[in-house]
Amino acid sequence: MRISGTFLAAIGFFFGVIALIYWFTAYEDAGFLMLIGSAILGLLPGGYYLWWSRRMRPLEGDVDDADMSDGAGVIDAFPGSSIWPFLLGMGALFAALTFIFGLWLAPIAAALGLSAVIGGVIESRRGGAV
Repeated sequence: MRISGTFLAAIGFFFGVIALIYWFTAYEDAGFLMLIGSAILGLLPGGYYLWWSRRMRPLEGDVDDADMSDGAGVIDAFPGSSIWPFLLGMGALFAALTFIFGLWLAPIAAALGLSAVIGGVIESRRGGAV
């Protein structure tokens, strides 16, 4: 967690420096604000990870002499193939198309999304195909 936090904080710091350089050289507000947003997107999770890394035991990536089996968790906790992620994606597609073609697609999007979430939860609880 310490390595990830340091990496994300470094990305945030880099974008902050670039935003300051951009502010003084380009005199344009939109690009500056987008760079500040990028800096925040690096500094917030990076700072959070660094804060928690002092309170938790070191993860496998933080230990120099760790091997592959130290990081192995439960294998095959989720089914290998499932229809529910596809249905969830189709629900998201119809939800996006609702903004283009109108609200008549919203019930289809809601039905696909809700059935995908319920089916995925039931499938993960049983451990197999539903």
